[in-house]
Amino acid sequence: MSEPDVSVVICVYTEDRWEDILAAVASVRAQVRPAREILLVVDHNPTLLDRLAKEYEEDGGDDGTGEVRVLANAGPRGLSAGRNTGIAASRGEIVAFLDDDAVAERDWLRYFASGYADPRVLAVGGRTVPVWESGRRPLWFPEEFDWVVGAAYKGLPPGRARVRNVLGGNASFRRTAFEVAGGFATGIGRDGGKRPLGGEETELCIRIGRARPDAVLLFDNRAVIHHRVPAARERFAYFRTRTYAEGLSKALVARSVGAGKGLESERRYTTRVLPAGVARGLRDALLARPGGAGRAGAIVAGVLMAAGGYAVGSLRARRDGIACPAVPVTGGSAGEEGAT
Repeated sequence: MSEPDVSVVICVYTEDRWEDILAAVASVRAQVRPAREILLVVDHNPTLLDRLAKEYEEDGGDDGTGEVRVLANAGPRGLSAGRNTGIAASRGEIVAFLDDDAVAERDWLRYFASGYADPRVLAVGGRTVPVWESGRRPLWFPEEFDWVVGAAYKGLPPGRARVRNVLGGNASFRRTAFEVAGGFATGIGRDGGKRPLGGEETELCIRIGRARPDAVLLFDNRAVIHHRVPAARERFAYFRTRTYAEGLSKALVARSVGAGKGLESERRYTTRVLPAGVARGLRDALLARPGGAGRAGAIVAGVLMAAGGYAVGSLRARRDGIACPAVPVTGGSAGEEGAT
């Protein structure tokens, strides 16, 4: 049985990441298992759209490394609508997503594709490794909170394991998942504003599970990407802002799919993984190891900020009647406008 073909979607929005975007595309084109196509979806930035279109205008993928297509986001500003545009325009049986400031290891797509041998598998996610701009992890930054910088965190299962949801910056979905559950909800996640929201992939994965109760979603830590962490995100101010925003996002997810499923994994994380992290940090402090007290304190602060965000988000959602419906993914005509 042949493995399914894979389309890779990379959503982009700023020229400040020009070199990162080119590196992300190059890493996909260097895959041991080639992508069928690479779709660059530009989020309401005509200058960047034109520049990328010129960069790849004569690139039809004739060398077997995947055609590069440049598209304008056909929906409202934000990551969810950009992903939905890419899904609608893509042609592969599997649709994979890569962050615009990340590079994939050469076996990334091979591990994704192999995960779909079981027809029940509707999504496969991978491990994201942070690349700190300063050259090393800040001593105070706990591995349990690496999701703050878009990376895999301590507490995820080893090897290949079944999970409730995959992480959006390093993930793939079978096309039928979107056919049964719709696309990414545009009321959740990053929308071009200053607040670093998230959670749209969690909400989608829960909807997939509801639409297909027999669905299997996998995390495979061999499907690795390396994600750049700028210096600004190594600071506690960003940590505080991002954890609060995650609480706001989780409130929207819970409002959309219910608190039972919406917080299922988070309960284990907060009752098992984080207390163990605090204990390790305090032990390191007692042993005079650098950063131990800071890591323990950051975990406690992160929990409090996320809880505060969740409380505020829940009140706002009830007050405003926010439901965050899914965006249906139907044909690709709108997403084709501006394509190369």
